[in-house]
Amino acid sequence: MEPMPPTVGDMKGTRQASLYITNSRSSLRLTSIELQQHVNHELPDVQAGFGKGRGTRDQIANIRWIIEKAREFQRNIYFCFIDYAKAFDCVDHNKLWKILKEMGIPDHLTCLLRNLYAGQEVTVRTGHGTTDWFQIGKGVCQGCILSPCLFNFYAEYIMRNAGLEETQAGIRIAGRNINNLRYADYTTLMSESEKELKSLLMKVKEESEKAQHSENEDHGIWSHHFMGNRWGNSGNSVRLYFWGLQNHYRW
Repeated sequence: MEPMPPTVGDMKGTRQASLYITNSRSSLRLTSIELQQHVNHELPDVQAGFGKGRGTRDQIANIRWIIEKAREFQRNIYFCFIDYAKAFDCVDHNKLWKILKEMGIPDHLTCLLRNLYAGQEVTVRTGHGTTDWFQIGKGVCQGCILSPCLFNFYAEYIMRNAGLEETQAGIRIAGRNINNLRYADYTTLMSESEKELKSLLMKVKEESEKAQHSENEDHGIWSHHFMGNRWGNSGNSVRLYFWGLQNHYRW
């Protein structure tokens, strides 16, 4: 287990690290290229995580544009910002293989991935010595180039089951209904109605719990609403720490 400063000694501050022999990296690269083609086909454009030429800056710009339009047309906009706790470590392997099958990933790719994760064991070094080796059934490997693709499939499965694409809740933009923007596990829900936003949140929360994902205790869920030309929870400005950046809105 690899410690993540500054919480060395705290198991919450550790993550699984992958160790692969050099010869296998070339085969992983080829597998990643093939897997990425399926990611591009299956994932919607509201997910900007690990996509070529896309990043957090795009989603932040989208939210700023939505806020500016809400101010211009005096519309109410409600946002909910979700951050999952140790999202990459909570990916259940058995559920992941089922998800890949449901999303049409070829059997030879799924078989290769299953073999890659089969029989993985870890040991933990503590202040009292090193534990016995034990098998793990959760988490995608840190440092593996396949992990971003695998996590994106897992996260997309949660959102599909939540029915975000089918619901009418959200914001109408150019004739299209938008109710979420995502970067990997960072998710922003949005709607013009507080009631609809709560409904979206409960659907996502229910499906997340089924997939054994929970909100981060340190970051949790933030909910802000923009009413006409002001934020409902502040006077003249609000700072949002999300997607790894501080976003400061003032009017």
